[in-house]
Amino acid sequence: MKVLVTGPTGFIGSHLTEELLRRGHEVVCLVRKTSSLAWLEGLDVRLAEGDCRDRDSLVKALDGAECVYHLAGLTKAAHEDDFFEVNVGGTENLLEAISAVRPPLRRFVFLSSLAAAGPSLNGTPVTEETEPAPVSVYGRSKLDAERMVMRHADAIPVTIIRPPAVYGPRDKDFFVLYKMLNRGIFPYWGECRYSLVYVEDLVRGIISAAESEAATGETFFISERESHSNLDIARVISEALGKRPLRIPLPKSLISAVAGMGRIFGKNNSIINVDKARELKYSRWVCDPAKAQRELGYSAQITIDKGFEWTANWYRIHQWL
Repeated sequence: MKVLVTGPTGFIGSHLTEELLRRGHEVVCLVRKTSSLAWLEGLDVRLAEGDCRDRDSLVKALDGAECVYHLAGLTKAAHEDDFFEVNVGGTENLLEAISAVRPPLRRFVFLSSLAAAGPSLNGTPVTEETEPAPVSVYGRSKLDAERMVMRHADAIPVTIIRPPAVYGPRDKDFFVLYKMLNRGIFPYWGECRYSLVYVEDLVRGIISAAESEAATGETFFISERESHSNLDIARVISEALGKRPLRIPLPKSLISAVAGMGRIFGKNNSIINVDKARELKYSRWVCDPAKAQRELGYSAQITIDKGFEWTANWYRIHQWL
């Protein structure tokens, strides 16, 4: 099958591209002029230069595409408008280009986020039926993009995937926590719980949804069944690193202050930024993957003990740590 992947140079996109190739698909990668191709080196892919913000540049990339995996987007941005320009406007451009080119498309898969649904306010994991209540600009932009996707559902076979926090080799966000724990510091602002998914498990879920007729027009959370506390996450990573970090109490109000300093010094596109601080104020980022298990036969295979250890080993091998 000929597939188009947007965002193939990123953390999740590069893993998805590799798995699609392993399964024998012909993969076209949409890349910008400024994209680093480090994770695509040596892969048998066709590079199509383009940008989701430029609708005309998408036409050649879509030629003959039977499946589109739309992963390109911003998770961090220096300006709030950038989230909507890329995450919503870029998605709209791609959908309209599909409508104009009319490739032999079997599925359009949009990678959204738990942030589009928002946190659990009562401790119960959110489901696909929960009324979305995003608390960050990023989350609002992903929800707006989801709604854009669904407006095209009558003409295009679409599926939306909402992962929670994703970790694994090449990830730069969890790497921040790895670095702090490796230096013997565990910032603690109270007990929190998170749903997680190892990147290889997420990729399997994304492809399963793309290949399932039952997933047409549907939204799915792809996640581990169980959630984990921040204490458990820190413990498992620390054990993988061979460290015993000191827990440093950190008031949540201080997180906002640090994020605000980041904006002043031009660091608002780092993982600790004003928009991320809005999410960190909530302590239950948990979702229920029961629908994916029921309708796709999906279940996560990698436990955090294995996943965080493998990730630590990758960071060491590639001299990130």
